[in-house]
Amino acid sequence: MTDNLASLPIRQQAINAALGKIPFDRLLINARVIDMVTGEIRDADVGLVGSMIASVHPRGKFTQAVNIDDLSGYFLSPGLIDTHVHIESSHLPPEKYAEIVVAQGTTTVFWDPHELANVLGVAGVEYAVKASRDLPLRVICAAPSSVPSTPGLEMSGADFKGQEMQTMLSWPEVAGVAEVMDMYGVLNGSERMMEILDAGLRSGKLIEGHARGLKDEQLQAYLAAGVTSDHELTSAEDALEKLRAGLTLQIRGSHPYLLPDIAAALLNLPHLSSQITLCTDDVPPDHLLEKGGLIALIKLLISHGLRAEDVLRMATLNAAIRLRRSDLGLIAAGRTADIIAFDSLETLNPAKVFVAGDCVAEHGKLLFSPAAATDVIAPRNTMRLEKLTGEDFRLKIPGLINGKARLRNIKGARFTQWSEVTVAVRDGAVQIPEGFSLIWVQHRHGRHDATPKMALLEGWGELRGAIATSYSHDSHNLVVLGRDPADMVLAANQLIDSGGGMALAQNGNLLAKVDMPIAGMLSDLPANILAAQFKNLRELSAQIADWEPPYRVFKAIEGTCLACNNGPHLTDLGLTDGGLREIINPVLEIWPDEA
Repeated sequence: MTDNLASLPIRQQAINAALGKIPFDRLLINARVIDMVTGEIRDADVGLVGSMIASVHPRGKFTQAVNIDDLSGYFLSPGLIDTHVHIESSHLPPEKYAEIVVAQGTTTVFWDPHELANVLGVAGVEYAVKASRDLPLRVICAAPSSVPSTPGLEMSGADFKGQEMQTMLSWPEVAGVAEVMDMYGVLNGSERMMEILDAGLRSGKLIEGHARGLKDEQLQAYLAAGVTSDHELTSAEDALEKLRAGLTLQIRGSHPYLLPDIAAALLNLPHLSSQITLCTDDVPPDHLLEKGGLIALIKLLISHGLRAEDVLRMATLNAAIRLRRSDLGLIAAGRTADIIAFDSLETLNPAKVFVAGDCVAEHGKLLFSPAAATDVIAPRNTMRLEKLTGEDFRLKIPGLINGKARLRNIKGARFTQWSEVTVAVRDGAVQIPEGFSLIWVQHRHGRHDATPKMALLEGWGELRGAIATSYSHDSHNLVVLGRDPADMVLAANQLIDSGGGMALAQNGNLLAKVDMPIAGMLSDLPANILAAQFKNLRELSAQIADWEPPYRVFKAIEGTCLACNNGPHLTDLGLTDGGLREIINPVLEIWPDEA
């Protein structure tokens, strides 16, 4: 009789196991279950059949199982769900990323691969989908809408419109439209954005937001377009306005300085909405290994006064509701058996992690190394640039050999402002003023003539060397910051030679580098070696720049060309204004020397 029952489809087997007619495949006993519905913590055993939870029942009620895990003293939570992440920011391919985060308790991620898409187009999203199959991490993909993030102000490796969105949204692995960064394209009814939104609405899938700085009527109009979430929170009041407007919040860990105020604001609400979820957005490899991804954010929010049970609900049931996955987010019969056994609610160390019913990690280590997909070829050779010379890094004023010029310049980091400065010009080159540095951008995707663009940068201090990166949100062109052309060319050419990555140069020497030959953003190295190299480069960067948290930090290098944000930013097309949506001539006035 038992043999016949065991051959039944999994749900029928689960029914029979729950009724005590057949043994469970696995029985988790003597733990305490964190109930994400009621908020209770209660004694219960959990019976699994295949990949499913078949029963959550009183301790000791059943004893028959093929495998029994005694989890005395542990607290059981559903697997963590990251509602918005760019895996590319870890600089790891999906299988190496999965090896780290699953051991930390993250079992599902909603990946927006728009970094890969901005380099490779639809092929980049295909790579993301295929490379994520058959991993212990459940990877749900979004169709990037921000390719490029700000059309007309920058050029990436592709240009997505309605047809590309329809193609990607037809794939079963794609659950929605990724963050809509072209906010002003939405508000102004651009043809491109209307096509993208229409494709998303017709698909019936999610539309993710990027509502940085939007409020009042602009925020309402953005929601009216069909956007239903946002992770671009700038303050506690901003978070509350967006929550009141009806957006699903995706509180992110990549801006920790905002978390104390956001946590305090949430604690003052009459109740904690089910529309509050968590995400990592961007986590570099050393932080991912040392501090953790989503689990680090959970611990931070708890440290700021939120109850562990409430924060875990945000990362589990709320997230599952957001992603429309009724099979996830809860320890309940009929759900997928993604379960974490935490040592306590104070330390939240994952002693065991179960994915689809199998124990895949213990005490922070995966029990096996996920293999890269054999039918996927990692994309390389994306730095389509010739070697550079020092002359390429001399800022010139057309028609002026010697004299003075009044220029517009970029002031500040992250939240940039326009400023002006009068400079001397000698032998055709601007003499960089005291206290200023140079930002330099070159198109690397082979879609236009790639003439380098330059602008003066104020508020970063005088850089004592050069910092170069091919990983630059969101068009991922080659970006170099510095003052000395010799150092800037050295760092830039290193990346051209290596296929991309990050490099530091100082006093004519290469100070540090991290090679990222896959699409100019991912590394072949084992995660621990990559993390060590990245950490070393970050620490050595302090010899070049004087960092001033929270805005003028190493991470700001990767986002300094984000033309979708308000204020001035330099792109491969020139000096831009994100609010005006214009390319601005930096030259205001010139005074040639008299002969």
